[in-house]
Amino acid sequence: MRSRSPHPSATGVPPQDAADAAGPGGGTGGVLSNRDISLVRASLAAVEPQAADLAAYFYATLFTRYPQVRELFPPGMDLQRGRLLHALLRIVDLVDDPGNLVRFCSHLGRDHRKFGTRSEHYAPVGECLLAALERFAGPAWNTEVAAAWTRAYTAAAQVMSRAAEDDARSRPAVWHARIVHHVQHGFGLAEITVQPETPYHYTAGQYLSIETPWWPKQWRYYSPANAPRPDTTMTFHVRAVPGGWVSNALVRRAAVGDVIRLGPPLGDMTLDPGAGRDIVCVAGGTGLAPIRAMVEHAAQSGWERRMELLIGARTADELYGLESMLRLAQRNHWLSVRAAVSHEDIPGAGGSLPQVLAENGPWHRYEAYLSGPPPMITTAARVLSRYGVPPARIHHDPFGAPALSAV
Repeated sequence: MRSRSPHPSATGVPPQDAADAAGPGGGTGGVLSNRDISLVRASLAAVEPQAADLAAYFYATLFTRYPQVRELFPPGMDLQRGRLLHALLRIVDLVDDPGNLVRFCSHLGRDHRKFGTRSEHYAPVGECLLAALERFAGPAWNTEVAAAWTRAYTAAAQVMSRAAEDDARSRPAVWHARIVHHVQHGFGLAEITVQPETPYHYTAGQYLSIETPWWPKQWRYYSPANAPRPDTTMTFHVRAVPGGWVSNALVRRAAVGDVIRLGPPLGDMTLDPGAGRDIVCVAGGTGLAPIRAMVEHAAQSGWERRMELLIGARTADELYGLESMLRLAQRNHWLSVRAAVSHEDIPGAGGSLPQVLAENGPWHRYEAYLSGPPPMITTAARVLSRYGVPPARIHHDPFGAPALSAV
Protein backbone atom coordinates (compact mmCIF):
# COMPACT_ATOMS: atom_id res chain seq x y z
CA MET A 1 0.00 0.00 0.00
CA ARG A 2 2.55 2.74 -0.50
CA SER A 3 4.29 5.32 -2.56
CA ARG A 4 7.56 4.00 -1.35
CA SER A 5 7.71 0.22 -1.37
CA PRO A 6 7.14 -2.42 1.30
CA HIS A 7 9.47 -1.92 4.11
CA PRO A 8 11.87 -1.32 6.24
CA SER A 9 14.85 0.89 5.38
CA ALA A 10 17.31 -2.02 5.73
CA THR A 11 16.65 -4.55 3.00
CA GLY A 12 18.77 -7.40 4.29
CA VAL A 13 20.59 -7.42 0.93
CA PRO A 14 24.09 -5.96 0.68
CA PRO A 15 24.07 -2.44 -0.82
CA GLN A 16 25.88 -3.58 -3.95
CA ASP A 17 22.93 -5.83 -4.81
CA ALA A 18 20.78 -2.81 -5.63
CA ALA A 19 23.46 -1.54 -7.97
CA ASP A 20 23.96 -4.96 -9.50
CA ALA A 21 20.22 -5.12 -10.18
CA ALA A 22 20.34 -2.17 -12.53
CA GLY A 23 20.69 -3.38 -16.08
CA PRO A 24 20.32 -1.80 -19.51
CA GLY A 25 17.32 0.45 -19.75
CA GLY A 26 16.78 0.33 -15.99
CA GLY A 27 16.07 -3.39 -15.92
CA THR A 28 16.80 -5.89 -13.16
CA GLY A 29 19.25 -8.67 -12.66
CA GLY A 30 21.70 -6.93 -15.02
CA VAL A 31 20.02 -8.55 -18.04
CA LEU A 32 16.57 -6.99 -18.53
CA SER A 33 16.36 -4.58 -21.42
CA ASN A 34 13.63 -2.09 -22.26
CA ARG A 35 12.34 -4.68 -24.72
CA ASP A 36 12.18 -7.31 -21.96
CA ILE A 37 10.26 -4.93 -19.70
CA SER A 38 7.79 -4.13 -22.47
CA LEU A 39 7.21 -7.81 -23.25
CA VAL A 40 6.69 -8.76 -19.59
CA ARG A 41 4.19 -5.96 -19.02
CA ALA A 42 2.27 -6.62 -22.24
CA SER A 43 1.95 -10.34 -21.54
CA LEU A 44 0.82 -9.77 -17.96
CA ALA A 45 -1.80 -7.32 -19.20
CA ALA A 46 -3.02 -10.01 -21.60
CA VAL A 47 -3.55 -12.57 -18.82
CA GLU A 48 -4.86 -10.19 -16.15
CA PRO A 49 -8.55 -10.60 -17.14
CA GLN A 50 -8.10 -14.34 -16.47
CA ALA A 51 -6.14 -13.83 -13.26
CA ALA A 52 -8.25 -16.13 -11.08
CA ASP A 53 -8.07 -19.01 -13.57
CA LEU A 54 -4.35 -18.44 -14.08
CA ALA A 55 -3.65 -18.61 -10.34
CA ALA A 56 -5.76 -21.77 -9.95
CA TYR A 57 -3.96 -23.41 -12.89
CA PHE A 58 -0.56 -22.40 -11.53
CA TYR A 59 -1.14 -23.98 -8.13
CA ALA A 60 -2.75 -27.10 -9.61
CA THR A 61 0.29 -27.53 -11.87
CA LEU A 62 2.73 -26.86 -9.04
CA PHE A 63 1.10 -29.36 -6.68
CA THR A 64 0.81 -32.01 -9.41
CA ARG A 65 4.40 -31.73 -10.59
CA TYR A 66 5.91 -31.10 -7.15
CA PRO A 67 3.54 -32.56 -4.52
CA GLN A 68 6.18 -32.12 -1.81
CA VAL A 69 5.61 -28.33 -1.78
CA ARG A 70 1.88 -28.66 -0.96
CA GLU A 71 2.65 -28.80 2.75
CA LEU A 72 4.03 -25.24 2.61
CA PHE A 73 0.57 -23.86 1.80
CA PRO A 74 -2.66 -23.56 3.83
CA PRO A 75 -5.52 -26.03 3.21
CA GLY A 76 -7.71 -23.24 1.82
CA MET A 77 -6.07 -21.59 -1.19
CA ASP A 78 -8.57 -18.85 -2.15
CA LEU A 79 -6.68 -15.98 -0.52
CA GLN A 80 -3.31 -17.39 -1.56
CA ARG A 81 -4.31 -17.26 -5.25
CA GLY A 82 -5.03 -13.54 -4.95
CA ARG A 83 -1.70 -12.94 -3.29
CA LEU A 84 0.11 -14.52 -6.24
CA LEU A 85 -1.40 -11.99 -8.64
CA HIS A 86 -0.75 -9.13 -6.23
CA ALA A 87 2.95 -10.05 -6.00
CA LEU A 88 3.24 -10.45 -9.78
CA LEU A 89 1.62 -7.09 -10.41
CA ARG A 90 3.90 -5.41 -7.90
CA ILE A 91 7.04 -6.98 -9.36
CA VAL A 92 6.07 -6.01 -12.90
CA ASP A 93 5.16 -2.51 -11.73
CA LEU A 94 8.67 -2.14 -10.28
CA VAL A 95 10.58 -3.92 -13.03
CA ASP A 96 12.13 -0.65 -14.26
CA ASP A 97 12.75 0.63 -10.70
CA PRO A 98 15.63 -1.64 -9.58
CA GLY A 99 16.12 -0.12 -6.14
CA ASN A 100 12.51 -0.58 -5.06
CA LEU A 101 12.27 -3.93 -6.85
CA VAL A 102 15.23 -5.25 -4.84
CA ARG A 103 13.63 -3.91 -1.67
CA PHE A 104 10.27 -5.51 -2.44
CA CYS A 105 11.72 -8.89 -3.40
CA SER A 106 13.97 -8.83 -0.33
CA HIS A 107 10.92 -8.36 1.90
CA LEU A 108 9.16 -11.22 0.10
CA GLY A 109 12.17 -13.49 0.57
CA ARG A 110 12.48 -12.79 4.28
CA ASP A 111 8.73 -13.08 4.86
CA HIS A 112 8.53 -16.40 2.98
CA ARG A 113 10.87 -18.03 5.51
CA LYS A 114 7.89 -18.46 7.86
CA PHE A 115 6.30 -20.84 5.30
CA GLY A 116 9.39 -23.04 5.20
CA THR A 117 10.41 -21.80 1.74
CA ARG A 118 13.94 -22.78 0.73
CA SER A 119 16.15 -21.80 -2.20
CA GLU A 120 15.42 -25.05 -4.05
CA HIS A 121 11.71 -24.20 -4.20
CA TYR A 122 12.17 -21.21 -6.51
CA ALA A 123 12.97 -23.21 -9.67
CA PRO A 124 9.78 -25.35 -9.55
CA VAL A 125 7.69 -22.25 -8.88
CA GLY A 126 9.26 -20.46 -11.85
CA GLU A 127 8.72 -23.45 -14.13
CA CYS A 128 5.01 -23.69 -13.22
CA LEU A 129 4.50 -19.93 -13.35
CA LEU A 130 5.77 -19.79 -16.92
CA ALA A 131 3.58 -22.76 -17.82
CA ALA A 132 0.53 -20.92 -16.48
CA LEU A 133 1.44 -17.68 -18.25
CA GLU A 134 1.95 -19.51 -21.54
CA ARG A 135 -1.43 -21.22 -21.24
CA PHE A 136 -3.38 -18.02 -20.62
CA ALA A 137 -1.42 -15.43 -22.64
CA GLY A 138 -2.54 -16.82 -25.99
CA PRO A 139 -1.06 -14.95 -28.99
CA ALA A 140 0.83 -12.65 -26.58
CA TRP A 141 3.18 -15.55 -25.74
CA ASN A 142 6.21 -16.63 -27.78
CA THR A 143 9.80 -17.68 -27.22
CA GLU A 144 10.96 -14.07 -26.84
CA VAL A 145 8.34 -13.40 -24.16
CA ALA A 146 9.23 -16.64 -22.39
CA ALA A 147 12.90 -15.64 -22.33
CA ALA A 148 12.05 -12.19 -20.93
CA TRP A 149 9.90 -13.74 -18.18
CA THR A 150 12.65 -16.25 -17.37
CA ARG A 151 15.15 -13.42 -16.90
CA ALA A 152 12.72 -11.36 -14.83
CA TYR A 153 11.71 -14.27 -12.58
CA THR A 154 15.31 -15.43 -12.15
CA ALA A 155 16.39 -11.95 -11.07
CA ALA A 156 13.53 -11.67 -8.55
CA ALA A 157 14.08 -15.21 -7.20
CA GLN A 158 17.79 -14.59 -6.73
CA VAL A 159 17.12 -11.49 -4.64
CA MET A 160 14.47 -13.29 -2.58
CA SER A 161 16.72 -16.29 -1.94
CA ARG A 162 19.73 -14.13 -1.06
CA ALA A 163 17.69 -12.01 1.35
CA ALA A 164 16.25 -15.11 3.06
CA GLU A 165 19.70 -16.67 3.47
CA ASP A 166 21.09 -13.46 4.90
CA ASP A 167 18.13 -13.11 7.26
CA ALA A 168 18.54 -16.67 8.53
CA ARG A 169 22.01 -15.82 9.85
CA SER A 170 20.68 -13.27 12.34
CA ARG A 171 17.14 -14.16 13.40
CA PRO A 172 14.49 -16.90 13.42
CA ALA A 173 11.86 -17.39 10.74
CA VAL A 174 9.04 -17.08 13.30
CA TRP A 175 8.59 -15.97 16.90
CA HIS A 176 6.25 -17.53 19.46
CA ALA A 177 4.31 -15.00 21.54
CA ARG A 178 1.99 -15.57 24.50
CA ILE A 179 -1.16 -13.50 24.90
CA VAL A 180 -0.92 -11.61 28.20
CA HIS A 181 -3.86 -9.23 27.82
CA HIS A 182 -7.12 -9.54 25.85
CA VAL A 183 -9.93 -6.97 26.05
CA GLN A 184 -12.98 -6.63 23.80
CA HIS A 185 -14.13 -3.09 23.02
CA GLY A 186 -17.35 -3.70 21.08
CA PHE A 187 -18.03 -3.47 17.34
CA GLY A 188 -15.95 -6.62 16.92
CA LEU A 189 -12.77 -4.89 18.10
CA ALA A 190 -10.27 -6.43 20.52
CA GLU A 191 -7.09 -5.09 22.07
CA ILE A 192 -4.58 -7.92 22.32
CA THR A 193 -1.18 -7.69 24.00
CA VAL A 194 1.42 -10.39 23.48
CA GLN A 195 4.80 -11.20 24.98
CA PRO A 196 7.29 -12.73 22.50
CA GLU A 197 9.26 -15.63 23.98
CA THR A 198 12.45 -14.43 22.26
CA PRO A 199 13.49 -10.83 21.46
CA TYR A 200 11.47 -9.26 18.65
CA HIS A 201 12.89 -6.07 17.17
CA TYR A 202 10.78 -3.74 15.05
CA THR A 203 10.36 -0.03 14.33
CA ALA A 204 7.22 1.94 15.15
CA GLY A 205 5.00 2.02 12.05
CA GLN A 206 5.97 -1.42 10.74
CA TYR A 207 3.59 -4.36 10.42
CA LEU A 208 3.94 -8.13 10.79
CA SER A 209 2.02 -11.33 10.11
CA ILE A 210 0.24 -13.44 12.72
CA GLU A 211 -0.69 -17.13 12.68
CA THR A 212 -3.09 -18.58 15.26
CA PRO A 213 -3.06 -22.19 16.54
CA TRP A 214 -6.61 -22.68 15.24
CA TRP A 215 -5.81 -21.94 11.58
CA PRO A 216 -2.29 -23.24 10.83
CA LYS A 217 -0.53 -21.63 7.85
CA GLN A 218 -3.15 -18.89 7.62
CA TRP A 219 -1.20 -15.67 8.17
CA ARG A 220 -2.70 -12.17 8.37
CA TYR A 221 -0.94 -8.83 8.70
CA TYR A 222 -1.35 -6.49 11.68
CA SER A 223 0.49 -3.42 12.90
CA PRO A 224 1.64 -3.07 16.52
CA ALA A 225 -0.21 -0.13 18.09
CA ASN A 226 2.75 0.83 20.25
CA ALA A 227 6.35 1.85 19.96
CA PRO A 228 8.84 -0.78 21.18
CA ARG A 229 8.60 -1.19 24.96
CA PRO A 230 11.27 -2.13 27.50
CA ASP A 231 9.24 -5.21 28.49
CA THR A 232 9.06 -6.24 24.77
CA THR A 233 5.25 -6.60 24.81
CA MET A 234 3.27 -5.59 21.71
CA THR A 235 -0.37 -4.54 21.49
CA PHE A 236 -2.57 -5.15 18.44
CA HIS A 237 -5.99 -3.71 17.63
CA VAL A 238 -7.89 -6.43 15.75
CA ARG A 239 -11.35 -6.07 14.25
CA ALA A 240 -13.26 -9.26 13.46
CA VAL A 241 -14.03 -9.28 9.74
CA PRO A 242 -17.09 -11.22 8.52
CA GLY A 243 -15.81 -14.56 7.30
CA GLY A 244 -12.30 -13.78 8.51
CA TRP A 245 -10.72 -16.88 9.99
CA VAL A 246 -7.75 -15.26 11.71
CA SER A 247 -9.42 -12.03 12.82
CA ASN A 248 -12.41 -13.84 14.33
CA ALA A 249 -10.13 -16.34 16.07
CA LEU A 250 -8.08 -13.53 17.59
CA VAL A 251 -11.09 -11.49 18.66
CA ARG A 252 -13.59 -14.15 19.74
CA ARG A 253 -11.57 -17.28 20.56
CA ALA A 254 -8.12 -16.24 21.75
CA ALA A 255 -7.55 -15.81 25.48
CA VAL A 256 -4.78 -14.94 27.90
CA GLY A 257 -2.22 -17.76 27.88
CA ASP A 258 -2.72 -18.78 24.24
CA VAL A 259 0.39 -18.79 22.06
CA ILE A 260 0.42 -17.33 18.55
CA ARG A 261 3.23 -17.08 15.99
CA LEU A 262 4.67 -13.88 14.53
CA GLY A 263 6.37 -13.37 11.17
CA PRO A 264 9.20 -10.86 10.68
CA PRO A 265 8.59 -7.10 10.79
CA LEU A 266 7.95 -5.48 7.42
CA GLY A 267 7.29 -2.02 6.10
CA ASP A 268 9.03 1.32 5.80
CA MET A 269 6.21 3.61 6.94
CA THR A 270 8.45 4.86 9.72
CA LEU A 271 9.38 8.35 10.82
CA ASP A 272 12.45 9.83 9.19
CA PRO A 273 14.21 11.88 11.90
CA GLY A 274 16.26 13.64 9.28
CA ALA A 275 13.34 14.84 7.11
CA GLY A 276 12.94 18.12 9.00
CA ARG A 277 9.32 18.64 7.91
CA ASP A 278 6.10 18.84 9.85
CA ILE A 279 3.93 15.70 9.70
CA VAL A 280 0.31 15.02 8.80
CA CYS A 281 -1.08 11.57 9.67
CA VAL A 282 -4.41 10.25 8.40
CA ALA A 283 -5.80 7.14 10.13
CA GLY A 284 -9.04 5.32 9.31
CA GLY A 285 -10.42 2.56 11.55
CA THR A 286 -7.77 0.20 12.93
CA GLY A 287 -5.33 2.00 10.65
CA LEU A 288 -4.72 4.09 13.76
CA ALA A 289 -2.48 1.31 15.12
CA PRO A 290 0.77 2.08 13.23
CA ILE A 291 0.12 5.84 13.48
CA ARG A 292 -0.28 5.56 17.25
CA ALA A 293 3.00 3.63 17.42
CA MET A 294 4.73 6.39 15.45
CA VAL A 295 3.31 9.10 17.73
CA GLU A 296 4.50 7.18 20.80
CA HIS A 297 7.94 6.86 19.24
CA ALA A 298 8.02 10.59 18.51
CA ALA A 299 7.04 11.40 22.10
CA GLN A 300 9.81 9.15 23.45
CA SER A 301 12.46 10.64 21.19
CA GLY A 302 12.02 14.32 22.08
CA TRP A 303 10.07 15.25 18.95
CA GLU A 304 9.55 18.99 18.38
CA ARG A 305 8.14 19.28 14.85
CA ARG A 306 4.42 19.81 14.38
CA MET A 307 2.34 16.66 13.91
CA GLU A 308 -1.29 16.84 12.74
CA LEU A 309 -3.34 13.67 13.26
CA LEU A 310 -6.74 13.08 11.59
CA ILE A 311 -8.69 10.05 12.84
CA GLY A 312 -11.78 8.85 10.99
CA ALA A 313 -14.66 6.39 11.30
CA ARG A 314 -18.19 5.90 9.99
CA THR A 315 -19.88 6.69 13.33
CA ALA A 316 -18.85 8.23 16.64
CA ASP A 317 -19.16 4.84 18.38
CA GLU A 318 -16.65 3.35 15.93
CA LEU A 319 -14.16 6.17 16.49
CA TYR A 320 -11.90 4.07 18.69
CA GLY A 321 -8.66 5.39 20.11
CA LEU A 322 -9.57 9.08 19.92
CA GLU A 323 -9.54 9.69 23.67
CA SER A 324 -6.11 8.13 24.16
CA MET A 325 -4.69 10.19 21.31
CA LEU A 326 -6.22 13.37 22.77
CA ARG A 327 -4.50 12.56 26.07
CA LEU A 328 -1.22 12.20 24.19
CA ALA A 329 -1.84 15.60 22.59
CA GLN A 330 -2.35 17.17 26.01
CA ARG A 331 1.08 15.94 27.09
CA ASN A 332 2.85 16.87 23.84
CA HIS A 333 2.47 20.42 22.53
CA TRP A 334 3.53 19.48 19.00
CA LEU A 335 0.62 17.04 18.50
CA SER A 336 -2.81 18.12 17.25
CA VAL A 337 -5.70 15.64 16.90
CA ARG A 338 -8.91 15.99 14.85
CA ALA A 339 -11.79 13.56 14.32
CA ALA A 340 -13.76 12.87 11.14
CA VAL A 341 -17.10 11.01 11.25
CA SER A 342 -18.54 10.29 7.81
CA HIS A 343 -22.00 8.81 8.55
CA GLU A 344 -23.20 10.98 11.44
CA ASP A 345 -23.74 14.71 11.82
CA ILE A 346 -21.19 15.52 14.53
CA PRO A 347 -20.52 19.24 15.11
CA GLY A 348 -16.89 19.96 14.33
CA ALA A 349 -16.17 16.41 13.20
CA GLY A 350 -18.47 15.80 10.24
CA GLY A 351 -17.22 14.51 6.90
CA SER A 352 -14.99 11.80 5.56
CA LEU A 353 -11.29 11.78 6.28
CA PRO A 354 -10.36 13.05 2.79
CA GLN A 355 -12.91 15.88 3.16
CA VAL A 356 -11.56 16.92 6.55
CA LEU A 357 -8.02 16.64 5.18
CA ALA A 358 -8.91 18.98 2.30
CA GLU A 359 -10.52 21.50 4.66
CA ASN A 360 -7.54 21.72 7.01
CA GLY A 361 -4.65 22.32 4.60
CA PRO A 362 -2.50 23.53 3.06
CA TRP A 363 -0.17 20.55 3.30
CA HIS A 364 2.46 21.27 0.66
CA ARG A 365 5.23 21.63 3.25
CA TYR A 366 4.30 18.46 5.12
CA GLU A 367 5.38 14.82 5.13
CA ALA A 368 2.25 12.61 5.02
CA TYR A 369 1.56 9.18 6.51
CA LEU A 370 -1.66 7.35 5.59
CA SER A 371 -3.12 4.21 7.15
CA GLY A 372 -6.56 2.72 6.66
CA PRO A 373 -8.82 1.14 4.03
CA PRO A 374 -7.33 1.33 0.51
CA PRO A 375 -10.12 3.59 -0.90
CA MET A 376 -9.50 6.09 1.88
CA ILE A 377 -5.75 6.05 1.28
CA THR A 378 -6.19 6.52 -2.46
CA THR A 379 -8.54 9.49 -2.03
CA ALA A 380 -6.43 11.09 0.69
CA ALA A 381 -3.32 10.75 -1.46
CA ARG A 382 -5.13 12.55 -4.29
CA VAL A 383 -6.09 15.38 -1.93
CA LEU A 384 -2.50 15.75 -0.77
CA SER A 385 -1.21 15.70 -4.34
CA ARG A 386 -3.68 18.43 -5.21
CA TYR A 387 -2.19 20.50 -2.39
CA GLY A 388 1.29 20.08 -3.81
CA VAL A 389 2.64 17.20 -1.71
CA PRO A 390 4.94 15.16 -4.01
CA PRO A 391 4.51 11.36 -4.13
CA ALA A 392 7.87 10.82 -2.40
CA ARG A 393 6.43 12.49 0.73
CA ILE A 394 3.18 10.49 0.82
CA HIS A 395 3.81 7.25 2.73
CA HIS A 396 1.56 4.24 3.18
CA ASP A 397 1.95 0.48 3.26
CA PRO A 398 1.47 -1.62 0.10
CA PHE A 399 -2.22 -2.28 -0.55
CA GLY A 400 -3.14 -5.74 0.70
CA ALA A 401 -0.44 -5.99 3.35
CA PRO A 402 -1.62 -4.44 6.62
CA ALA A 403 -4.39 -5.59 8.87
CA LEU A 404 -7.14 -3.45 7.46
CA SER A 405 -7.44 -5.34 4.22
CA ALA A 406 -6.70 -8.76 5.74
CA VAL A 407 -9.01 -11.23 7.41
